[in-house]
Amino acid sequence: MPKMRFEILPGAPYPLGATSDNAGANFSIFSEHATGVTLCLFGGVGGNTEIARIPLAERTEHIWHAYVRGVRTGQRYGYRVSGPYDPPAGHRFNSAKLLIDPYARALDRSPRWNDSMFGYRMTAVGEAAPRLDLRNSARAMPKCVVVDSAYDWEGDRKPAIAWEDLVIYEAHVKGLTAAHPDVPRKLRGNYAALATPAVIRHLSSIGVNAIELLPVHQTAPERRLEKLGLTNYWGYNSIGYFAPDLRFACSTALGSSVTEFKSMVKAIHRAGIEVILDVVYNHTAEGDENGPTICFRGIDNATYYRLRHDGSGRCEDFTGTGNSLDLTHPRVLQMVMDSLRYWIVEMHVDGFRFDLATTLARGPRGEFGGSPFFAAIAQDPIISTVKLIAEPWDVGDSGYQVGNFPVNWKEWNGKYRDGVRDFWRGANDSMGEFASRVTGSSDLYRAGGRTPLAGINFVTSHDGFTLADLVAYNEKHNEANGEDNRDGDNTNRSWNCGVEGPSDDPAIRTIRAQQQRNFLATMILSQGVPMILAGDELGRSQRGNNNAYCQDNPISWIDWANADATLIEFVRRLVQLRREHPIFRRWGWFSGSPAKAGRLKDLEWFRPDGAVMNAGDWGVGYAKTLGAFLNGDAMTERDQAGARIADDSFFLMFNSYREPMEFKLPPKEWGRKWTVVLDTADAAAASGAQSHAFEERVHVAGHAMVVLRCVA
Repeated sequence: MPKMRFEILPGAPYPLGATSDNAGANFSIFSEHATGVTLCLFGGVGGNTEIARIPLAERTEHIWHAYVRGVRTGQRYGYRVSGPYDPPAGHRFNSAKLLIDPYARALDRSPRWNDSMFGYRMTAVGEAAPRLDLRNSARAMPKCVVVDSAYDWEGDRKPAIAWEDLVIYEAHVKGLTAAHPDVPRKLRGNYAALATPAVIRHLSSIGVNAIELLPVHQTAPERRLEKLGLTNYWGYNSIGYFAPDLRFACSTALGSSVTEFKSMVKAIHRAGIEVILDVVYNHTAEGDENGPTICFRGIDNATYYRLRHDGSGRCEDFTGTGNSLDLTHPRVLQMVMDSLRYWIVEMHVDGFRFDLATTLARGPRGEFGGSPFFAAIAQDPIISTVKLIAEPWDVGDSGYQVGNFPVNWKEWNGKYRDGVRDFWRGANDSMGEFASRVTGSSDLYRAGGRTPLAGINFVTSHDGFTLADLVAYNEKHNEANGEDNRDGDNTNRSWNCGVEGPSDDPAIRTIRAQQQRNFLATMILSQGVPMILAGDELGRSQRGNNNAYCQDNPISWIDWANADATLIEFVRRLVQLRREHPIFRRWGWFSGSPAKAGRLKDLEWFRPDGAVMNAGDWGVGYAKTLGAFLNGDAMTERDQAGARIADDSFFLMFNSYREPMEFKLPPKEWGRKWTVVLDTADAAAASGAQSHAFEERVHVAGHAMVVLRCVA
């Protein structure tokens, strides 16, 4: 090992990670159970030559630290950590393994698996425990990079869009841009591609004002997928909570991923669009106790991971990935809080969607809400002010917690997805559930002091069918994933409209297009916050794959060349209708009563024959048609000046039955004259081109939705 001389000073325990100044860098890392920590510096061709090993002699409250004069930005580094190798006790220290700094701002390359990364050798027959593997993993491991955090934000200001005005677009950095013909080839699939005028113009044109990105923390693919020639495309396999994923960086310059990410955010903000990150703090890429030793496991396995209470030293798994981070430990919780603040303050993001958020809230015995996670966020003056969205479930016992998150959180509403899918596929006994979901899911959120905006309404997401596939497949078709079609959800609540997969039958294609419009119109005009899956507005298909997590290829990429222009325009009209009319984006609940004596109720449900729905009507299991009167004059919300908000009144007619229905409009007290603003059976119909008088009969096609606006 070549020797280089560095001046070593005690340094400081905070901030954690590698912090550079003009003369050197401070290195700081937490490990409670380690007996020694060594900083390793790398240089030479490819950065694989170990040029210095520096024992961190200073230890403050389990934080090991030193200041190394002479270290500059761009310096590669890693750690070796010594301590007991006692798997039953949860300790898996192995100083032969080079480790990633949990606070690293960047890596020099993405991880690629090698046998030397494993801290043990396979157990031989008759042995009581795996043998320690003393192979040096340094050459196989990615190295951390000391990063210069300076950046000219040019006065960047966060859009600060109110929840009621938000329209979220869930997208993958590469999937959105890899095949975009108007994005320069060298930028496609990268952070820089999202900042191009072509992509931003599309988002703005359809009215999207928040883009929710699938994970951009540094990830590592599963070794099993590598052997199959696949990869973890979605990225739900984090190994660096402060480092932007190198998969999406254009430049190979050390640390350039940080600058490229910041430039992307700045460009998106200029268009008035927020950036929300999907974050994975529930588990890491190291997997279960049989996984590699590349970061947390080698730094302090017994601290970072939840271990079973049976003395086996095995990982507790609430996530289905092999391990679960232990956020009941203050230092692990601190790391997550520091990471969130870093992305807010240094990277200027506007909020987070927390993957498998139920795991984050589990207490010492796995009980929901027993973790200090919620309290830590609630009291934080920075994190508590951004957008916080939970995926409110995990795979553990009592994992489905929709409606049970704190008042300052929003939630992906899985019950909305299921209820709306059931109604539009014509399922029996679905009408009451459907009505509850489109009016804000009061059964989930109202009792907790939350508003309709607590629910993120979605029909499709990255996890499952695309919208085009939802109406074209009854069964999943995941053969390309290499698991004999065993992976992915078997309960999709989908309807293929009569034929499985692609069809040239004009009647089938017509009803499928109509069903896509039904789903989109329902979601965007429902109470709550709508979320569009990227590509749904273009008619994107994944060929029936409902679990395309490992498909970094055209199966997952948006096919811009074959975009459905008619559907794009329909979505544009829908979002504009929502934006122009506050009745569709209330932050107060419908009460089902008049705002003033002698006035109409703020919400009334009607049968197709024009009669007001009664309790018995809701129990008719075969019923698949209903009308909803939304009273724009009975809103109770007030604007920033204190003035009461009022709007036009609307009458919505839903028909999930296969045959057309004649809806009789309500008597004149609900409205004398109505104009058609939307008909999912006629995507090109001009708003206001057709009008109807009170008590007139209105034709609603089978599997269709019509929206009428009251003419004052």
